[in-house]
Amino acid sequence: MNLSSRLAEVADQLPNKEAYWFEGESCTYGELDAAISKFSSGLYNMGIRQGDHIALLIGNSPYFVIGLYGALRLGATVIPINPIYTPDEISYILMNGDAKAVIALDLLVPLFIQMQGRLPLLEHVIICETPQGKEKGISLPEQMKSFTDVLRSGDVNFQGPKLADDDTAVILYTSGTTGKPKGAMLTHKNLYSNAKDIANYLKINENDRVIATLPMFHVFCLTVALNAPLMNGGTVIIVPKFSPAKIFTIAREQKATIFAGVPTMYNFLYQYEGGSADDFRTLRLCISGGSSMPVALLKNF
Repeated sequence: MNLSSRLAEVADQLPNKEAYWFEGESCTYGELDAAISKFSSGLYNMGIRQGDHIALLIGNSPYFVIGLYGALRLGATVIPINPIYTPDEISYILMNGDAKAVIALDLLVPLFIQMQGRLPLLEHVIICETPQGKEKGISLPEQMKSFTDVLRSGDVNFQGPKLADDDTAVILYTSGTTGKPKGAMLTHKNLYSNAKDIANYLKINENDRVIATLPMFHVFCLTVALNAPLMNGGTVIIVPKFSPAKIFTIAREQKATIFAGVPTMYNFLYQYEGGSADDFRTLRLCISGGSSMPVALLKNF
């Protein structure tokens, strides 16, 4: 079992269950699984094969979910990268990670135009359109493809290759505080086991609605707020950017049951005067990670 096959299994069991919510739009498990198969097929049509490396330069969005699972279904190795890294940091990871393709926000189109010729292994640039990109009038060069076109070109009945437990699924790069970032390789078994164990320990099930506002390119959000709920029929509430006002509103309106954050987020929420405990009345669990929680904040929150 792996993330891709388990999601397909959940989609077969709960096709009409809400898989994610994003800025007023919902997607069912049946719809998500179909999109993943189509995107995976579209990547295959472009020449991406099992074992190839695909970088993700995307914030929290459906693009990230479909791009991640679509690549995994194909047997490609995914390299999630912080989209606000500097050009030198991005270039280094793409070269060090042997990326054959990259899926990136349209705001990064100028960056990839500048990088032409500097990344000999990079064959494909797939661009995700955003409202901000449209406002800035960013157009797509001929050599780049849109995420939407790749998705539309795919076959919903696409069957990916058989995946081995110890095949590398994801390469997560360290922050590089003491030198150049280093890639940590995680296998399909690593990702699935982590998601399964976390879900079992926290008793995550199809009734849970998990706020995903931590960055999806980081292992904390990837495991706790994305993979764990999706493996168990829960709903992921995708929040692109953290703000106390937004979290209080979304938690109340979407009846969230789980929130995961770092201590700084909890401090901002505690200090925010525009929210109330009633906004969090449906939360059954708050998870903190990244650093230790100050005792005073833990008690007061």
